[in-house]
Formats: sequence, structure tokens, C-alpha cells
Amino acid sequence: MITPYSISALILAYLFGSIPTAVWIGMAFYGIDVREYGSGNAGATNTFRVLGKKAGIPVMLLDILKGFTATNLAYFIGVTTTGGVHSTSYTNYALALGIAAVMGHLFPIFAGFRGGKGIATLLGMVLAIHLHAALLCVVVFIIVLLIFRYVSLGSILAGFTYLIGVTFIFPSNRSVVIYGMCMFLLILVTHQKNIERLIRGTESKVNLFKKKQA
Repeated sequence: MITPYSISALILAYLFGSIPTAVWIGMAFYGIDVREYGSGNAGATNTFRVLGKKAGIPVMLLDILKGFTATNLAYFIGVTTTGGVHSTSYTNYALALGIAAVMGHLFPIFAGFRGGKGIATLLGMVLAIHLHAALLCVVVFIIVLLIFRYVSLGSILAGFTYLIGVTFIFPSNRSVVIYGMCMFLLILVTHQKNIERLIRGTESKVNLFKKKQA
């Protein structure tokens, strides 16, 4: 059921996602807009690349928190109107809130609609939606990152792992599977240039343990 509360929650979820943590932390502590350097994205990966781990880690954690918090608004606002946390309606509502947060990260109203690629915010969302599948994604991402040192490749394979996870390993309802498909397609779209660089062999590798000078 669509209510003023549910609509307000969607707006609030978008505003959560719109908090440009990379931009604000970069400007507040370093006097740098990370969108003007590196890949030009306002996300955790570019923050690691431009400002180093002391800025990158807080940005990553806060971006994850954005997605997780926005998705869990369903519990505080929609649980009484969707038939409980185990209902399909509740899951659909939580998915809608998470998607709103991801859209906020991609197109943040607080930063001129120039955001990041949404991977950390997506992770926060899937942690709230399906913990086991999300943790499997994290494991795959870490393994790929440690072996190949490509954040983009890790993100793409993690997204594919989530789709496989909710479809076959932890069978979920149709809405979650469809979301998994859409999420993977979104990751492919937002990483189109990265995929081209991976094919050419020119994609940048990362070293999260090396102190980066801006």
C-alpha cells in the first residue's frame, strides 16, 4: 500500500544515498574534490586512489552504511503496512528503498548529481536484503582484489556472484532475483570504461597498503 509515509521514506532513502561522503571528506580534510582527479568518480575506490586509505576507508564504510540504513527504513516505516518482515511486500519495499539510495549515490542532489559508481552503497543494500549472499560477494571481491588488484574486476565478479547466489545457492523470491539481475546489469553499465581498459590491459591496479600522496 502506498502511503505518505512510504513515499517519504523513499525520498529519505534517496537523500541518504545522496550524501557525497567522498566529496565532503575530501573537501573538509584535504581541500580536494576527488571528482577532479583519478577516475573522476565520487566513490570509495577513487578516494583510495587520490587521497589514500585514511580517507578511503571512512568513505567506503559510510557509503556502505548509506545503503544499509536506507534499506532498513523498511523495518521502521513499512513493517506494519507490508505484512511483516517475511512478506514479499516487505522485501519489495526494502528493495525500492535500497534502489533509491543507490540512485542517490549515482546522482546526488547535494553534489550536482555527479556521484560514484554505487558499489559500496549496493553492498550496504544487499547486506540488508540478503546477508549470506552479500557475504559471499565480499569473499569473492576480496579474493579477486588480492589476486589481480583490480577493484573493477572484483566489483563485476561480486555482482555476478550475488546473482548466482540468490538464484541457485540461496534461492530467493522472484523480486530478489530480478533485483540481482538489474544490479549486475547496472554494474556492467557503470563499469563500461573499466571493462574496456581491462580488455586492453590498461586498467589501473591498486595497492591498498601503500600510503598515497594526493
